[in-house]
Amino acid sequence: MSHPTATQLIEAVQLFLKEAEGELKGRLAFHAKVAGNALAIVTRELAQQPDAAEQQALAPFGGADNLCETLRAGAIDPEEKALLKAVRQGVLARLAVDNPRYATFARLKERDIA
Repeated sequence: MSHPTATQLIEAVQLFLKEAEGELKGRLAFHAKVAGNALAIVTRELAQQPDAAEQQALAPFGGADNLCETLRAGAIDPEEKALLKAVRQGVLARLAVDNPRYATFARLKERDIA
């Protein structure tokens, strides 16, 4: 018999919070909703791994830390198209986890940096 996955455990707590939220009022109901939203973020982060996506996008530039140093030193043009595309991919990976219902997220995902 296997044990529940992290995602299954999170979903069980989310279900409990959603049920409890209807019984709560005021501040407690608000905090239950915030807790449910936080768990949704954790679930998306486990599934989508935005840190890995950002690391992969910025790898050609030596990763995020090296890129910052390279930019500070003036060794790379901050408007280089490949760099802008890589940074954009990292940001979109984070937005997909943090707030996929962000009003302009879909448009940003579809827009291509020329």
